[in-house]
Formats: sequence, structure tokens, C-alpha cells
Amino acid sequence: MGNLAATYGDQGRWAEAEKLEVQVVEMLSHILGEEHPATLTNMSNLAITYRHQSRLTEAEALQLQVTETSTRVLGTDHPATLVYMVNLAHTWRSQQRDEEAMALMQRVVDLQIETRGSDHPRSVQSLATLNQWRGQ
Repeated sequence: MGNLAATYGDQGRWAEAEKLEVQVVEMLSHILGEEHPATLTNMSNLAITYRHQSRLTEAEALQLQVTETSTRVLGTDHPATLVYMVNLAHTWRSQQRDEEAMALMQRVVDLQIETRGSDHPRSVQSLATLNQWRGQ
């Protein structure tokens, strides 16, 4: 169901993606618990869908929950946590909260370079995004 939801999202069929993602999150939360990595990933996917629907308040609230839980359960420098932080930064950017978005993206870049190195594709991508946001 999650893969089908992702396909719907790739096609811009956000309402259909949301319907499936809500079901997946509910099932995973019930079966695996709200702190399980699979549940967090699917909650993050739902938050991204909300962002694409311009439901930025809902996207932010869910992304904050996912990021905080992942930080507590997996650690700040875990690859999944860093992805969730990037997603939250993009939502803040969509909300025109540029300073907060850039500060969070800078934190992500620093953590990625520290844990993965400056040549890692995720480090390079996050730094490129940050530089783009800064107009460099």
C-alpha cells in the first residue's frame, strides 16, 4: 500500500496517496508501534503529501513529531533522522520561514559531513540545497 501511495504521489495524485498513507500509518502504528522506523518513515511520507497539498501546518506538525521521535529513538546522526530533518526544513521553506529552514539545513549538512564525509551524495545534495536557498 505504501508503494502504491508513492506511485500516486509520483503521478501528482495526492488525495489518493494521502488516503493510502493514512491507512498505512494507522496499521503500522497499531501493529509495530508509533516509534518503529517503518511507522516513522510512513508518517514522514504522509507529511510530504500534506506539504504537496499545501497543508503546511499539518505537514509541519507531523514532521516535528517524526523528527523528535526519530532523534530520541535512533539518534540525531542516524540517516533516517537526517532525512526527516531535511523534510522539515523544506516545509519551513515552503512556509517562508527561511532563516529556520536554513539553520536546520546547516545542521543537517554539518551532521552529514561529520558522519558520512563531505563527498557523500547526501552531504553534497544538502549543501547544494542550502547554497541554493542562500542564493549562492
